[in-house]
Amino acid sequence: MKTVLVTGGTGYIGSWVVKYLLEEGHVVRVAVRDKTAAAKIRHLEIIAQSAPGTLEFWEADLLKPGSFQDAMQGCEEVYHMASPFLFSRFKDPFRELINPAVEGTRNVLESVNRTVSVKRVILTSSVVAIYGDSADMTRQGLTEFTEADWNISSHPRHQAYSYSKLLAEKEALRLFEGQNWWKLSVINPGFVMGPMLGKHSDSESLEFMKNMLTGKNKTGVPHIVYGYADVRDVARAHLLAAEKGSDGRHIVVNECKSLMEVAEMLRRLSGNKYPLPKMRLPKWLMYLVGWTAGLSWKFIYNNVGYPLKFNNRKSVEQLGLQYTDLETTFADMVTQMEELSVVS
Repeated sequence: MKTVLVTGGTGYIGSWVVKYLLEEGHVVRVAVRDKTAAAKIRHLEIIAQSAPGTLEFWEADLLKPGSFQDAMQGCEEVYHMASPFLFSRFKDPFRELINPAVEGTRNVLESVNRTVSVKRVILTSSVVAIYGDSADMTRQGLTEFTEADWNISSHPRHQAYSYSKLLAEKEALRLFEGQNWWKLSVINPGFVMGPMLGKHSDSESLEFMKNMLTGKNKTGVPHIVYGYADVRDVARAHLLAAEKGSDGRHIVVNECKSLMEVAEMLRRLSGNKYPLPKMRLPKWLMYLVGWTAGLSWKFIYNNVGYPLKFNNRKSVEQLGLQYTDLETTFADMVTQMEELSVVS
């Protein structure tokens, strides 16, 4: 049994990490801004009632230096998962994305540097810290992205979310390299899909699936490829990295699929129940109408029509991660959204 601290533990991925830690019997401290916010923590309290582990809530502010010091005392591991996840629904990239991601990482890891009990940090990053645009793979002469690659194309005005994940991971690496007693495991998941444990209505994953199922894209979708991963696999990867002492980055991507391939998969699963996209929109048309979906010309130029592939060998061979079939991932997510009346 270990005592561990989890930041972002009420979130989409974090909730699954907390669940698995509790099921393994650990003392799990979840850092929250307000532990009286019952709606945000209730699902974790319910999980803890039937799990052998112990759940504790500690108040901390991601943007307040030293805020995590008390919660971290006596912890052997820190799972740092708290970071904004917004693709386009933001106005100020620095205030809403970049500063919280970087300053939050700095504040948490500076507390780690003052806490001798901590032996390992497990950081949730993303594949977007590895690549910025799909075109990067082709232009660099690569056949796939690996853990050795870094995002070279994002900046505050282009792919701001990706840029925030890049800077946050680099800040974590800087702080890690400045000490010699704790180890760093980094999890780099693709686009995370699958069922939720709490009602995370602001999740980009939920928004993506809702747009697919409710007909927002029924005319068609551009040829854009993403790497997908089941939220349960991503959560397990965090625990496996800690359990096996696996250092460095770990790409967690099951398969890469185009938006149209995802639509066809959903059509098979739902039996034509939903107004899913019917065709692949040509790139020239995206230049004319992409702005209606918040897509800039630069994004379209660098992402539409390009292949994308990730090497997930490290997650399989070093972590022993067994990936959930992607159809199961999407089926479980759609079923839950129907049960919650998000779609019908």
